[in-house]
Amino acid sequence: MKEIHIIGAGMAGSEAAWQAAEAGAQVVIHEMRPVRMTDAHQTDGCAELVCSNSFRSDDHERNAVGLLHEEMRRCGSLLMRMADIHKVPAGGALAVDREEFSKAVTHALEAHPNITFSREEVMELPARHSAGAERSAGSPGDTGKDSAQAAPRRMTEDLWIIATGPLTSPSLTESILKHTGEEYLAFFDAIAPIVARDSVNMDIAWFQSRYDKPGPGGTGADYLNCPMSRDEYYGFIEALLAGEKTTFKEWEKNTPYFEGCLPIEVMAERGRETLAFGPMKPVGLTNPHKPGEKPYAVVQLRQDNKLGTLFNMVGFQTKLKYGEQQRIFRMIPGLENAEFVRLGGIHRNTFINSPTLLDAQLRLKTAPHLRFAGQITGVEGYVESGAIGLLAGRFAAAEARSEAPSLPPAETALGALLGHITGNAEAKTFQPMNVNFGLFAPLDAKVKKGDRPLAYSRRALTALEAWQGVTKKAA
Repeated sequence: MKEIHIIGAGMAGSEAAWQAAEAGAQVVIHEMRPVRMTDAHQTDGCAELVCSNSFRSDDHERNAVGLLHEEMRRCGSLLMRMADIHKVPAGGALAVDREEFSKAVTHALEAHPNITFSREEVMELPARHSAGAERSAGSPGDTGKDSAQAAPRRMTEDLWIIATGPLTSPSLTESILKHTGEEYLAFFDAIAPIVARDSVNMDIAWFQSRYDKPGPGGTGADYLNCPMSRDEYYGFIEALLAGEKTTFKEWEKNTPYFEGCLPIEVMAERGRETLAFGPMKPVGLTNPHKPGEKPYAVVQLRQDNKLGTLFNMVGFQTKLKYGEQQRIFRMIPGLENAEFVRLGGIHRNTFINSPTLLDAQLRLKTAPHLRFAGQITGVEGYVESGAIGLLAGRFAAAEARSEAPSLPPAETALGALLGHITGNAEAKTFQPMNVNFGLFAPLDAKVKKGDRPLAYSRRALTALEAWQGVTKKAA
């Protein structure tokens, strides 16, 4: 059986490695950290979460990402198993203790008998090794459990999965450009600040989830809420708009933002009421300190670790300079003495034009020994990245056994997401996309609008069960 080499141990790479190894394949994970760090990562752990600790809604009957959670669980996802073990209260969302989650994923992968780690920077994509030719120095198959930095791999007989995410190193980026002959698409992504729980003024703030919804591992009082009056809100908006921001290099100036993760000050630029109807909307919340007074806006903070000592500012990804973040965010009632254990930031992400470049099995059409997985394919979000990694690992394992991979049904969330990036999306306007019911094929029967999510979910899980029965027989 051919070895499967995976570049990158993020969400997609970790899940791909687990799925392939569980299917009996021999897997080598090439992770450049800590040999080379990125602009956003802080550790060398697998599946490190950098932008948020949330996997979003876990309601599989009403939400497409919740359905994707459920499908991944039923497919033996390592990421979902560890997320369920290390979840923290987050209302209707599934959020995790990011440090414990990463440690658990790393331990599981390191302990798997079919997985080997190589801590190195892979600087170029390997070309297909010609039959009978001699292996080049430093080629796959000569690495130990934790080998030192090795020479770039140029030739291979094995299968490779590129799961380097949106922070692909410059040298590998250049190699991908040479292989694809396509211009990279790019967008800016932002990170929200994290606040120490004991620095929040609880004479002003209070715990409550919107509409008291408990969610997975929650109580219905899972978010810290900081209320604002009308005057406080408008004063805050003016400060946001006037605050000093990070400046971009000349070549970055025309790079767009990803709409699903806009910096808070960019949202404010779109209209002074945008935040009050967006991440700062006051609906579903009642201030127990002033029960007769409705806040004009509310800033929510979500638990970031299992100890409950750190909280993430929801929707507050930002490109404000560090000093400005502390000054402006301390204008929020309840955060006047906030201790920021991590400030927000912004980084440039890249992704390929998958509808043009990849086939239905996530293989590069011009070099089918290379598969792509995760955010670099143009899916957005931790869960979506892991889902594409799950499929890439399964496809590669089947191919390593000289079998034809079984594609997930189009009716499933997995199939809808795969179909979107491998052909259903318009290549000319392709942009990163979260999973949503708009990617699913229309329902056969006429269903009332409010009942459609449940109908999509039931159809998907029925199709998934049938697919799993077929794939088990084939294995």
